[in-house]
Amino acid sequence: MAGEGEEVYVAAIDQGTTSTRFIVYDRHAKPVASHQLEFKQHYPEAGWVEHDPMEIIETVKVCIKEAVDKAKDAKYNVVAGLKGIGITNQRETTVMWSKSTGLPLYNAIVWMDARTSPVCRRLESELSGGRTHFVETCGLPISTYFSALKLLWLMENVDAVKDAVRTGDALFGTIDTWLIWNLTGGVAGGQHVTDCSNASRTMLMNLKTLDWDKPTLDTLGISVTILPKIISNSEKIGVVADGFPLSGVPISGCLGDQHAAMLGQLCQKGEAKSTYGTGAFILLNTGEEPTQSSHGLLSTIAYKLGPSAPTNYALEGSIAIAGAAVQWLRDSLGIIQTAAEIEKLAETVPDSGGVYFVPAFNGLFAPWWRDDARGICIGITRFTNKGHISRAVLESMCFQVNDVLSSMHKDAGEAGEVKSAEGEFLLRVDGGATVNNLLMQIQADLLGSPVVRPADIETTALGAAYAAGLASGVWTKDQVFAGLHKENTTIFRPKLDEAHRKKRADSWYKAVSRSFDLADLSL
Repeated sequence: MAGEGEEVYVAAIDQGTTSTRFIVYDRHAKPVASHQLEFKQHYPEAGWVEHDPMEIIETVKVCIKEAVDKAKDAKYNVVAGLKGIGITNQRETTVMWSKSTGLPLYNAIVWMDARTSPVCRRLESELSGGRTHFVETCGLPISTYFSALKLLWLMENVDAVKDAVRTGDALFGTIDTWLIWNLTGGVAGGQHVTDCSNASRTMLMNLKTLDWDKPTLDTLGISVTILPKIISNSEKIGVVADGFPLSGVPISGCLGDQHAAMLGQLCQKGEAKSTYGTGAFILLNTGEEPTQSSHGLLSTIAYKLGPSAPTNYALEGSIAIAGAAVQWLRDSLGIIQTAAEIEKLAETVPDSGGVYFVPAFNGLFAPWWRDDARGICIGITRFTNKGHISRAVLESMCFQVNDVLSSMHKDAGEAGEVKSAEGEFLLRVDGGATVNNLLMQIQADLLGSPVVRPADIETTALGAAYAAGLASGVWTKDQVFAGLHKENTTIFRPKLDEAHRKKRADSWYKAVSRSFDLADLSL
């Protein structure tokens, strides 16, 4: 353990879907400096979403440098006291690059990209188990969401990828792998690794062995030689290479963003959290055995805090469009000028006036798994105004979270959820959109149980910092789970009566059913 007198810091790279952040924490897990940059979203065709991997690396460089400079200005000697860096990232987003040049062979294909629908349909019809062919092994259905499908698309459609795979020059990775490879030296010997939480989202990892599943690779025609080595979430991975700020500092933690948020929220067995970002992601820690879902959820890793630590598993429900719907109101419709304005606009009306909005922009994820769904707004009358639509957009996030939690309850049962001293199920929440008090109140109302918001809502970066601090000896596991940051939480309690809540849920299901089978409208 570090001496009490010396300055001790741990940092996190939080590489998200729309922005990159670098946050520095002190020994008490309090943030002392940070910097954030948005980067460009590329939409080459309807339903396609890409990022430039080189731009992502550049944003990481700039964020590190700026955050360190800010810390220095505030008289924190981060350069001398930094013990480790954790990485957390947007999951499933897929990069293929050249081992010899270090350059991407194509843009990164983002997790919400839907171009792999034909690949999914083909596999479903060819494989004996259809959509659920690999569920037993990897916990995931065949869906456009997961990295293996994006990898297959790249191998089938991009000549540069085909050639590099054939000549042994191709490397595959999710964003964590791409960042670590570059940060630890790139072509000069960068580490080609991924952690078990990110690997659990590829559709290629065996959930029980935490290794690449050979029968799956053989079935899909993917060579293990292009895949990274799978490691735990908290161990010394390598050191930052020359050419980056903070060279020589160990990278000692790595988790996919939702797993990091789960650790940041200190979720142990039976506890659930919901992260509201571009999408919304609800995870319930199910302990040391994977739980198979029969209600449209995914079985996944929660975290594994060291090479010899036990693996915690989780049930997850993923929602593709949450905060992204607010960005759509801002950027595509111009109804609001800033994301923060939606709260004021939605508060101009007492309810959504019978309007329901289903944000199935690229299909629906859990628990529906309908990539033929498209976005709809129904119940519109002459009475409908911007306030009603804004409120319906906020409600759509909460209804979707409810659908997932309802499925979790069915899968895990009473025994699978820990209740508070008052006998209530508490939903822990985090992510950028949770600053919106109205959104949180709507969530509690529609859920019928309390919503708990921590003082530091950026629990994704905090979870990555915890993992790095554990591996660097800054904290022990007991210290982390005792709650380094048990501060003021805000609790939102439901105010809606049960009859009203049920009526709203029934109307929402009606709206969701209307969004199915609309993918061919754009032809």
